[in-house]
Order: sequence, then structure tokens, then C-alpha cells
Amino acid sequence: MAAPSVTLGIDLGTTSVKAAVVEDAPGDPSGFVVLASCVRAAQAEVAAQSAAAGPQAQEQDVNRIIQALNECLAALPQKQLRKVCAIGVSGQMHGILFWKTGQVLNISTSVQLAASMPSGFQPAQTPDPAAPVAYFPYFDRTYLAVAASLNGGNVLATFVHMLVQWMADLGLEVEESTVYSRMIQAAARQKDTCLTITPTVLGERHLPDQLASVTRISSSDLSLGHVTRALCRGIVQNLHSMLPFQQLKEWGIERVVSSGSALSRNEVLKQEVQRAFPFLVTFGQDVDAAVGAALALLQRNLNQKKS
Repeated sequence: MAAPSVTLGIDLGTTSVKAAVVEDAPGDPSGFVVLASCVRAAQAEVAAQSAAAGPQAQEQDVNRIIQALNECLAALPQKQLRKVCAIGVSGQMHGILFWKTGQVLNISTSVQLAASMPSGFQPAQTPDPAAPVAYFPYFDRTYLAVAASLNGGNVLATFVHMLVQWMADLGLEVEESTVYSRMIQAAARQKDTCLTITPTVLGERHLPDQLASVTRISSSDLSLGHVTRALCRGIVQNLHSMLPFQQLKEWGIERVVSSGSALSRNEVLKQEVQRAFPFLVTFGQDVDAAVGAALALLQRNLNQKKS
């Protein structure tokens, strides 16, 4: 009996680097099992050094990403790595392209929503730079629609940093992790709000000059819970404006697979995703980009064996 196929998936992100070893498992409902996985912080964001960089520009230190990759691979069981027959690599947001499902949502530093297009779909020959959705070649001569927002977990991090800086100006010292935890707890208790936040502090690829805004401000909506709830809702609603659920429904989408570091540790974001996208939403630990990259190579390897 032939040994099961084993592949390694690597996701190179600016916040973290992930690796996953995946094995073919015909008897499992999903068709695969994750033998081992690892994540290491990269924290590659650095201040823009280029004189030509605009005020909203961001740069990354590649050496930090490589160091995190080396640490991640060293932490995986060598016995499992020796079985690997293929390696799949994804870069930052692009790992979601490898999940062969109806729709994938990733909220990490930034946000991406991807949906596989119906068979026979053909995008315009000349892409529209002002369009919020881009189309990429996918498996089996199909296309993938991707709405990629620049504003995700980085907006929450900016908000936390602002609060910490305000408190420092008042002579108080609080850890950012403590502030983040407390504000999510406050938002979880605040089930709704009339406050509206457009969170585009970084603009968007299709609207580079767009700025953030806060509207519908009233004296009853100024608590930390109201503001954090509105901010989380704004992140999701901003993505929804780029690729509405009505459009997804027309494409036949019935399920959303959700992933990402910002989403996994934020119950309020999860609630807002379910509010904005009324599909079956799956939140799981084995839906990240590293697993997706491994699955793409696993499927290709299995197809080659069959042929």
C-alpha cells in the first residue's frame, strides 16, 4: 500500500510566519489531516525609509520574515518533514487563494475576501484600477474574485496605540495587550451601536486618497464599548462595500471559511462577520493560508498519481 502523500505549506506574512505539514487522509471527512503546524512572530513592519514614500506608506524588513521562517521550520518535527514530497508557499494575503471552497475571508493585518467564480466566467481584458474587486486565474481554468482591503487588524492596532499614547500623555502606563483585551470585552458587552466608523486610515488600493471618518456621534455612544464595536463593524462593513453578500449570493456562494490572527482572537469581529455575511460561517484553526498552500500541492500530487 502506497504511503500517504505529505506536503508542507508556508505562509509568509508581515505579522507572522506560519507553516503546516498536511497529509492525505481519504477516511477523514475533510480528506486531509494537519500533522504539525507552527507560527512565529515576524513583526516586519518598519517605518518607511524611502523619500518617495507617501504619508501612508508602509515597508517591511525582509530579514525579520526570514528569521521567523527559519524558527518556524526548526520547530516542526523533523520526522514529519522528511516525509514531505512538495512545498507550497503563499505570500501575505495570497494564501487564501489556495482554499478550494466557496468563499474565504481572512482578517489579519489587512483583510481579504475571495470567492471562486462560476465556470465559464471571464473577466475584462483590461483590469479597472478603480474597481474594488480583482480577478485572478484559479484552478481548472476558472477565476477567483478577490476584494483586498488595506484596513484590518492594523486599524485595531492603530486604535490601541492611540489609546496607550493618550494615557501616557496623562501620566499613565498601560500595556497594549491589556488595552486590547479590555476594549474587546467592552465591545462584547455592547451588542449594538448607532456610531458609524469608516476605518480607512490607510486608504484603499482602488481609493488611495480615502480617509477614515466617524459619524452619527451622540453623547450616548461615546463609551469604549460603543467605539470598539463601531470600529470592528466598520472594518467588516468596509469589506462588504467592496464585495457585498448579495453579489456573492448571485454567484452561488453558500459558505464562508474564515481565518486570520485578528479574527481568531476577536469575538466582536466574528459577530460582525456573521451579521454582514448571512451564510454558514466556519471559524477554525486549520483554515489558515499555510494549510491552504499545503492543500494546493497535496491535491496536485494526488491528481498526478491518479493520472
